[in-house]
Amino acid sequence: MGILNIGVSGLASARANLQTTSHNISNVNTPGYSRQQALQTTNLALGSGAGFIGQGVNVSTVERVYSQFLVNQSLQAQTKSSQLDTNLTQIAQINNLLADSSAGLSPALQNFFGSMQDLANNPASVPSRQSLLSASEALVTRFQVLDENLSASRKGINSQVQANVTEINSLAENIANLNTSITAAEGSAGGQPPNDLLDQRDALVSELGKLVNTSFVRQSNGSYNIFIGNGQPLVVGAETMTLKAVTSPDDPLEVTIGFVAGNNTIIIPEEHLQSGGSLGGLLAYRNETLDSVQNALGRIAIGLAQTLNDQHRLGQDLNGDLGGDLFNVPSPRVISATNNASTSSITMDISDVTALTTSDYSFAYDGTNYSLTRLSDNTSVTTAVLPSGVAPLTLDGVRVTGAVINANESFVIQPTRDAAKNISLAISDTAKLAAAAPIETKSSLSNIGSGVISAGTVNPLPIDANLQQPLTITFHSPADGQFDVAGVGVGLPATNQVYTEGADISFNGLTVQISGSPGAGDVFTIGPNSNGNSDPRNALLMAGLQTQNILVGGTATYQSTYAQLVSQVGNQTRELIVTGEAQANLLAQTNESLQSLSGVNLDEEAANLIRYQQAFQASGKVIEMSSTLFDTLLNIG
Repeated sequence: MGILNIGVSGLASARANLQTTSHNISNVNTPGYSRQQALQTTNLALGSGAGFIGQGVNVSTVERVYSQFLVNQSLQAQTKSSQLDTNLTQIAQINNLLADSSAGLSPALQNFFGSMQDLANNPASVPSRQSLLSASEALVTRFQVLDENLSASRKGINSQVQANVTEINSLAENIANLNTSITAAEGSAGGQPPNDLLDQRDALVSELGKLVNTSFVRQSNGSYNIFIGNGQPLVVGAETMTLKAVTSPDDPLEVTIGFVAGNNTIIIPEEHLQSGGSLGGLLAYRNETLDSVQNALGRIAIGLAQTLNDQHRLGQDLNGDLGGDLFNVPSPRVISATNNASTSSITMDISDVTALTTSDYSFAYDGTNYSLTRLSDNTSVTTAVLPSGVAPLTLDGVRVTGAVINANESFVIQPTRDAAKNISLAISDTAKLAAAAPIETKSSLSNIGSGVISAGTVNPLPIDANLQQPLTITFHSPADGQFDVAGVGVGLPATNQVYTEGADISFNGLTVQISGSPGAGDVFTIGPNSNGNSDPRNALLMAGLQTQNILVGGTATYQSTYAQLVSQVGNQTRELIVTGEAQANLLAQTNESLQSLSGVNLDEEAANLIRYQQAFQASGKVIEMSSTLFDTLLNIG
């Protein structure tokens, strides 16, 4: 009977191994399947006077060939790779848009200033004026089209975030259900692992890792607790925490993520979710690239519109009137926090477009002090007397002059976000283009000296009310080197002014220079421009803005600022390509290591089939032999 039992145990063991091997072969192409193996142990030996005699074999369990370390490594490599791939997919679209030689901003800027130069060459030409208006409209349209593409990208991000949140919730629910099934299966099987259910759960965790940075902790009952981001719980045993895509409290045009807690939704800081998965890639792209690109494009739009307006208003049009605005300058976007009172508000403007950055700003009141903060690096300025208007807060050209605000309320200020979208042309009449200067200078025909007066320039805004009032400059004898200025305006008449050759002479918001040696009684006059139709002076000054370092704190031109933006996005794209390729290689190596351990090798399994078949047949022979021996004993009896 002992031999028979040994044979039966060998037969059962061989059968278990054959079944396990067959299961491996049939699941060779099943995604997420881990190779299984039957673990054998010897039965307790039977003691006798001749020593311990073996009692056969026992299959203690069927387990997965599995490495927790490699699975964790693969999960982290997968979530990082998904984040980089998603970020690259999004930023590559912007890179192609901005760098396009025909669809980018550079050709429109070049055409605009080329038309401005043509107007300076032909100030009285109606076709030249119409060409400038057409080029201006084309430039405005180019700004708007670029912004429209960026805004479409933002809407696409919102849709993808919502889709990812829905998929994450579905995966979390399935994992929680599997936790329940695994716990029940292990309990009913005396702690034996339900390998196929474990594989299914690991596959779901891997899919979750593609969407969001994921980690898990195995509990004593076999269930997983799943955490996302920086440790926010998503699945705890059989319970799930539901995510929800909601409107961002900082920007009503953006969708962000929160946990549902009863009737409330608790917003998760986006920086906690940016570290992995396609959801992290979407948020990283929006926060680190899209916002700054849209702000940078808006900075160029608002900077160009304001500086050209300032110069255009210093000129004179064909009707003899001072110039107005060439472009409509967009207003900053101000967003009130969701917990603010409906009556709370702030008044603000842009005091210096040349100082603008690509950052957004926060304005807040803590009950004592008002603060204006640059959100890109949290640099702040504060004051305690803002509402009186005595001490406005100014940072990077963003100026808050007043506020109706309660303690612990705040506002987000986006000074340039909508500028490219909302810039527009303010002039449609060619006669309104102020190509001429509003003043002209003359030397008296009776002058006896060699003095020469310059054409004169108009001082920067604001325009002096007496700008076009006639002025007369009369020189004394060369011996005393003085002159008098007669006319209407602040500080006039001015007598006994000391003459310095080439020095500025400024009155009524204009500046001239006189060179040479004026004679006694020599007279120079300054008055309104009576022949402005052929005067290109203001058009030349506007055309000259193309090459002046105006933006980025006076360090860059319009076009170099745009070139910096294109270069920035291009560098980010290249960095993501290189980093993504490296991460993909790491993921491939990790998966290869995992597959070499846990994957099914058909050659190996075929060899196992033969081995276990022979073991099965041998055990059968043992049983057959035990039967023969038993019959022999019966015959002896």
